[in-house]
Amino acid sequence: MMKISVTEAGKRFNRDWIFRGLTLEFKAGTHYAITGHNGSGKSTLLQCIAGAMHLSEGNIDYQTETETLDKDNWYHHVSICTPYLEVIEEMTATEFLDYHSSFKAMKEGWTTARMLNEIGLTKAANKQIRHFSSGMKQRVKLAQAFFSDTSVLLLDEPCSNLDKMGFDLYKKLIENHTQDRLLLIGSNDSLEFESCSEVIRLGV
Repeated sequence: MMKISVTEAGKRFNRDWIFRGLTLEFKAGTHYAITGHNGSGKSTLLQCIAGAMHLSEGNIDYQTETETLDKDNWYHHVSICTPYLEVIEEMTATEFLDYHSSFKAMKEGWTTARMLNEIGLTKAANKQIRHFSSGMKQRVKLAQAFFSDTSVLLLDEPCSNLDKMGFDLYKKLIENHTQDRLLLIGSNDSLEFESCSEVIRLGV
């Protein structure tokens, strides 16, 4: 069972603390929402947990039932979808997901073609991503996160740019692809985190 322990964590930019003194514990099989006003550190905390950003103070430990994981290898266990995550727009959707799966294993049985069908982009499979709408790009971001074979899934404002059909797709992905995963959702939209049993509010 995966567990993430955040101990007395703080992050600052220049002299301004985004958050400080955070002590939290996240366990596999539980869905957590991280909420708070703009600037409270939701996105920053998710980036620190993902290993994409270093804390200014404190620690984040990643543990399985048998070992504490090396921070340098943590990325193998986590996938993330965020508004600031760039897709390679010169690639087609097929090329991008193929490229992603070359360094991060996909869930068993999930080929690129099957992923594109699941997110409703089969007809756009060989179209360059730069010609996609913002909603189509978001679907590609969701696919690379949800279908990666990871025990931890981090979602930051996951329904950005999605229309009603896209939101329905998101709910389907949550229902079908988060069993036994440790799920963290950074959002202030309760519809995005209605599956979460734990809500953590930053900046209070």
